[in-house]
Amino acid sequence: MNDLWSQLFNFTDYGELLALVRNSIFAGAVLGVVGGLIGVFVMQRDMAFAVHGISELSFAGAAVALLFGVNVVAGSLAGSLIAAILIGLLGAKARDRNSIIAVLMPFGLGLGILALAMYPGRSANKFGLLTGQIVSVDDPQLGSLLVIGAVVVIALLLMWRPLMFDSLDADVAASRGVPTRFVALAFMVLLGLAVAVSVQIVGALLVLSLLVTPAAAAMRISSSPVFVPLLSVGFALLSVVGGILLALGSSLPISPYVTTISFLIYVACRLVGARGSRRLVSRRG
Repeated sequence: MNDLWSQLFNFTDYGELLALVRNSIFAGAVLGVVGGLIGVFVMQRDMAFAVHGISELSFAGAAVALLFGVNVVAGSLAGSLIAAILIGLLGAKARDRNSIIAVLMPFGLGLGILALAMYPGRSANKFGLLTGQIVSVDDPQLGSLLVIGAVVVIALLLMWRPLMFDSLDADVAASRGVPTRFVALAFMVLLGLAVAVSVQIVGALLVLSLLVTPAAAAMRISSSPVFVPLLSVGFALLSVVGGILLALGSSLPISPYVTTISFLIYVACRLVGARGSRRLVSRRG
């Protein structure tokens, strides 16, 4: 039991280790803001499945880039954007979108596994693409993440109202002159960018914990168009930064900590939301 505990939590020389992952903490904070904001629209547009599909192509792009010795971030971005644009162009209807995602996911996963199987380098690099890495965020990666994160956040803020309108009722939005086709495609591109940068930290398999779970938790306790994004960002920041700080004191990858914190937040919000609903029903009764 003591061995298990020391593997999960070991804060010896924690101060020295903390200085080594400063970039990762900054990266986690950026991802918390990006994931929390875009996750609100992912939930409103019922696109959690799309996040998973895009992450598989992002993983494939990163794995192929690793195999050929080119920039892994660029490969991850290429895979994400290809998947996002295909889903956006061919999946206007939910049924078509789910079919396209179901086709892309196994292809991306198979291609990524093939590339990793052929990669002759360290196994840690292979594992990190799936489950995330904590000490591998160097200055160039942090710089690219900051630029991409800023692009996503600024674009979301600029198109917030038409995107919100289109997410709630696309038919009414179209009748009011909102260019719904363009808005939907632009959102998919932003989602592809967000997934690509998230994969670099939490890994391809667990990106849902950052782009879906915080927003889902926020919507359990509020329906306010102001408080839901703020809560979602707060939950995402707590999950990813808290996960990094906990993972720093162990020999395990970051992803189990991020996903566990995210899951516990969701469970707590679900319980609070259910309790609030029962109170509302009893008052009406």
